[in-house]
Amino acid sequence: MFTARLIKWHQSENDRMMPWKGEKDPYKIWISEIILQQTRVVQGLSYYNNFIEKFPTIEKLALAADEDVFKVWEGLGYYSRCRNVLITARNIHNNLNGKFPSNFHDLLQLKGVGPYTAAAIASFAFDQPHAVVDGNVSRVLARYFGNYLPIDSSAGKKYFDLLAQELLYKKNPGLYNQAIMDFGATVCKPQNPSCEGCIMRKSCVAFKTGTTGLLPVKAKKLIKKTRWFTYFIFICGDSILVNKRSKKDIWKDLFEFYLFETDKTFKASPAQIRKWMEAQLSIRRYELMDISPVFKQTLTHQNLVGNFVQIKLSNIPLSLSEMRVVKMTEIRSLSFPKFINQYLEMYPL
Repeated sequence: MFTARLIKWHQSENDRMMPWKGEKDPYKIWISEIILQQTRVVQGLSYYNNFIEKFPTIEKLALAADEDVFKVWEGLGYYSRCRNVLITARNIHNNLNGKFPSNFHDLLQLKGVGPYTAAAIASFAFDQPHAVVDGNVSRVLARYFGNYLPIDSSAGKKYFDLLAQELLYKKNPGLYNQAIMDFGATVCKPQNPSCEGCIMRKSCVAFKTGTTGLLPVKAKKLIKKTRWFTYFIFICGDSILVNKRSKKDIWKDLFEFYLFETDKTFKASPAQIRKWMEAQLSIRRYELMDISPVFKQTLTHQNLVGNFVQIKLSNIPLSLSEMRVVKMTEIRSLSFPKFINQYLEMYPL
């Protein structure tokens, strides 16, 4: 009954339009799913369109320079996924004759492809009977069946994976998967679900028991740490100094300015900047051009707070000799994290 009603809703009421719906090209399905894992459709749509326009085939992506791909990805966040996309594209191009595996288990061997993405590619592109289970799907199933197993627990994930597979419409798995994802996104929403006109309401346990707001259950409470970033923008003549982040941390492979990080607020006053410049970099001659207001950015697991200090140098000292020197006119061609881009948008260099 659940599956039949869901398919009926999809065919008669679902008017959610997206460029990848009905797509059979596994490359485009893959890119859309990776992008939508980290952003809402409203924001992800433009990124998807830009990405496919720039890299229309997996061959184009595999042969592209890393920095060109990161520039298109800029602002999406989760840059490790962008690195995985490059690794997988080059693996498929170089080792698999440019063709995606059509088998679910072979798809799982690709870097950055988990059960959800593998099921999406297998069902949408190759009509393989594998159910997708994301947050939308888990929420629909938890509410409809009135299940209080935490969807982020091992037992919960196993239960909802098995249940989704049991409910799958085997004759057209892609149709069913698109239907349940769209239903969760447009009707059975996280907040303010549209229960009044829902085709499932008569048999939905959560609706009948008034527990829609309690489901689904999540076991883990996210505790965010706060990091304070003070960026020193060193300008010398018509050039500026940048670094490329390489450590295993946020924003790996993106560019940034000279970073001074503390675990608490750093009051960037002229006196403290002078003290820090002398103690940390042995720089005594410079011109302090600007100290920005405080900027903030919220990530999944941490809050970022900090500001930007613009410094003019007459020459590049030994303490900064390992930084990359780029022309001011080239700065916009580099891929920066959102935290820095929001500064550059307000204070163009």
